Amino acid sequence: MKKRKPKRRSGQGKRKPRPATQLKLARVVTAMRTAGVSLTVASREEGISPATVLRHAKSAVRKTSQGRYKARKSDRLQRVLVIPTPGGLAEIATLDSRSATVLGEYWNAVNAYLETGDDTKLVRFRGVSVIDARGNAVALLSDTAELERLGSAGILSFQSMYARAS
Repeated sequence: MKKRKPKRRSGQGKRKPRPATQLKLARVVTAMRTAGVSLTVASREEGISPATVLRHAKSAVRKTSQGRYKARKSDRLQRVLVIPTPGGLAEIATLDSRSATVLGEYWNAVNAYLETGDDTKLVRFRGVSVIDARGNAVALLSDTAELERLGSAGILSFQSMYARAS
């Protein structure tokens, strides 16, 4: 007689994706949303299978009436992003795409300030904070003297606002 598998309890047996996979998932959904590419194309560019994206990020995509997958307007995927602090660069985990968008716009403003010296884009971020994965508000550095110091030290010459995948 065959042994029966015990029933899975709610949440039991579901593994969280690795940090490198989480980064790829977020990049796939972002590419689908911003560039308008398909799930297959976006996942191929990141080196991850569409099935993996659907398994771990199903809430971030929706199936259209034509049977294709489209990214939702926003998602709740965890992203580990880098922000400048008075002590250097720090990694923070965010739990939604809207916070990641704010940080992307902030990095663009910081980069524009460092290249031109014009802080008009940076003014928008004075007093702005982003909520991290633990629910803490993380203030965005908008002090031009501090950003100038970090930029001249070479700390703000960055490749990407995304943290390195471990």
